[in-house]
Amino acid sequence: MRTTRRFTPALGLTAAAAILAATFTLAPPSIAAPSTAAPASTTAPVAVSPQPIAGSSNVKQDGSRIVLGDAAAAIGASELKQRSGLAELTPVRFSTPASSVVVGYTASTPDGSSAEVLVRAWVHGRWSEWTPTKAGTPTALPGASDQVQLRIIVLAPPTGAKPSVGDVSVQPADKVAASNMTIQAAPLKSKVFATREGLVGGTTANGHVIVDRDHFVALPSRRGLSGNGSGTYSVKVCTASRCAFEPVWDVGPWNTKDDYWNPSATREMWKDLPQGKPEAQAAYQNGYNGKKDQFGRTVANPAGIDLADGVFWDALKLADNSWVDVTYLWTGDGGRGTVSISSGYLNVRNAPNSAGAVVGMAGKSAQVTVECQTTGENVTGSQGTSNVWLRVNAGMYVAKAWISGGSFGAC
Repeated sequence: MRTTRRFTPALGLTAAAAILAATFTLAPPSIAAPSTAAPASTTAPVAVSPQPIAGSSNVKQDGSRIVLGDAAAAIGASELKQRSGLAELTPVRFSTPASSVVVGYTASTPDGSSAEVLVRAWVHGRWSEWTPTKAGTPTALPGASDQVQLRIIVLAPPTGAKPSVGDVSVQPADKVAASNMTIQAAPLKSKVFATREGLVGGTTANGHVIVDRDHFVALPSRRGLSGNGSGTYSVKVCTASRCAFEPVWDVGPWNTKDDYWNPSATREMWKDLPQGKPEAQAAYQNGYNGKKDQFGRTVANPAGIDLADGVFWDALKLADNSWVDVTYLWTGDGGRGTVSISSGYLNVRNAPNSAGAVVGMAGKSAQVTVECQTTGENVTGSQGTSNVWLRVNAGMYVAKAWISGGSFGAC
């Protein structure tokens, strides 16, 4: 996030062609489908393997514990210099669905460090948002589920402490009120102020190393943070004439616990603000919280989303920080596909053929909304050869040959 300066793009738009040939070095995507392991008994806590799986970054396994790794401190979208690690653990299946779980763990947080365990559930054929847990206390799930997954976040100052989490277990429990975190008929959409993240060569909150003209976004909460290489949590960002579909790979701007897309009652902080309004916007425009963010910094702009350079300059053609319409795709139902490319981005066109004008882009691993499908030019891609094109927004199409997913209704 850049809080004060305006800028002039340093690279010409001709550089966009080079992006297609660039290789993004990413970890494999985190698990996005149910485990096939035998279900665990629902009568006792289930020990969770401390072995980090794909999507994890800067953590080590030390016996039964997950420990912060050795990577140097970095500054991401939140502009906080810190060392961070993220461990995603193998999903656990139960023999019967549960509406809540009790997560057990022990944490060591020396010298100003922190450790947190979050949980998500497989509900309605997709992963829910990550929810923070408190050891030994029931945590409500957004719906009855027979499969959950845990994520460990460890944070520390630039030098010194090595926080850790160990002895992790999870147990079904139905002794807590139902969660208010529900999946809506349509995902939430709000107009927020977008800033350019930049920080090429830096590291995002999920461990991705930022490359030139990159494609991802940052939101100010880890509840909607995708694992490294995954697009489980993706957004659609639109101007009046262009749209981008991008994975959420960083945390910021300003805050790190401001899940403003959730209902007020379930926001992690700032529960007196309306759904869809970032705390930074309220602070900047209305003097909320003394015009400060959660860290006591004076808020210098109303930003609710940070855009990587490729999204900002190439996909949306922005010349300066701007108001955009953002749809938080995981918060609602509807047709979805996943961009299945090994590098770069996928062009979004105004017609179902490669001669159509480019009116947006979709980043690697991003989810895209699918309104319907039609026929057009034959294209060969990662999913084979097909003349099917998907309408992802009014007047906007992508070739099905590059999108993994099922069939959709005709346009």
